Amino acid sequence: MYAVLATGGKQYRVSVGDEIFIEKLDGEASEPVKFTQVLAVSDDNGMRTGDPDLADVSVDGEIVKQGKQKKIIIFKYNAKKGYRNKTGHRQPYTRVRITRINA
Repeated sequence: MYAVLATGGKQYRVSVGDEIFIEKLDGEASEPVKFTQVLAVSDDNGMRTGDPDLADVSVDGEIVKQGKQKKIIIFKYNAKKGYRNKTGHRQPYTRVRITRINA
């Protein structure tokens, strides 16, 4: 059994027991989280899709940890003009363990 859920502007295909890295959510480690925007679910009865999402299906999860990804460097320059700009960015994320698919 698996489900396709949408959160943070992205879509994820998840099964029970999966751990996914998603855009930062509010909450601390070991707090439950519920995803209600489920686009599709597949089980023994076949595949069901929503238009745009399924109203009676949700996915439960548990926050494993909050963190930041590796730093990326953004370096801009214009040749022969003396312009140089170096900045960095670390994207925050939330690691979530899927505990249940309510279908």
